[in-house]
Amino acid sequence: MTQKEKSEKVLQIIKEYKTSSNKDLTLAMDCIQEDFEYTKKLVLKGTEQLDKLELTYNTILKEYQKRMKQNGN
Repeated sequence: MTQKEKSEKVLQIIKEYKTSSNKDLTLAMDCIQEDFEYTKKLVLKGTEQLDKLELTYNTILKEYQKRMKQNGN
């Protein structure tokens, strides 16, 4: 089964979860869990990147402000 076929099947299971077999529900839960873990990793990496950007910006801003004070501006 290709990834596209698997995704389509899981979407169908989600739509019809009340009548899907336990095997199908297990497949859907596994796919959802994989997607959750992948998304969580992306969010954490994004958060780390934002923190680094903020730290870098603040460092440069402090240097800029220090220079502006020294120049009397």
